[in-house]
Amino acid sequence: MDTSTGASYRGYRFPREIIAHCVWLYFRFSLSFRDIQEMMLERGVEVSHEAIRLWCLTFGAEYARRLRRQRGRSGDTWHLDEVFCKINGRPVYLWRAVDQSGEVLDILVQKRRDTKAAKRFFRKLLKGLRCVPRAIVTDKLASYTSAKKDFIPDVAHPRGRRLNNRAENSHQPTREQCDDSSRCDTPSASSQCMRAWRITSDRGDI
Repeated sequence: MDTSTGASYRGYRFPREIIAHCVWLYFRFSLSFRDIQEMMLERGVEVSHEAIRLWCLTFGAEYARRLRRQRGRSGDTWHLDEVFCKINGRPVYLWRAVDQSGEVLDILVQKRRDTKAAKRFFRKLLKGLRCVPRAIVTDKLASYTSAKKDFIPDVAHPRGRRLNNRAENSHQPTREQCDDSSRCDTPSASSQCMRAWRITSDRGDI
């Protein structure tokens, strides 16, 4: 889902990625607002169920229309990357996986980019999608190699920054959002700066 077009997210405390993900979860899986609140908290985002309800009322019609129009399985080549930002002066890494079409498969906010963090991301990614890719593409961060050996040792693994432009480009809206949200000064407000993602397995996303 391309969150740069379609519905307007201007004026909201949280970045478009978080709003898009919450609304997508509600209409895609018929979850309750409190269920979504708990799922977001597991990934490092503190948002109230009431805020999610209001987002669904505001953006729901467009999401539902696009989800009905086009449904499909995620691609078999996954591009993985992590981007660095600061929340209230503290370093944070946003781990993200997209397929070859640019659809975001999953994201995770973590404080580190070491092997333990990479393994945690792989575990969540594979558990959520319940499938194994034909290949994963990453930069040359050694943490990816270690995690891959533990979880999907037989999957092809091309490495190189140029090969991973799909994931790099996917991070750009979040980088821009972080630049605009540098005024975060409380734990709840800081989540809007960097704890952002889109998870979209349908190309009809906004």
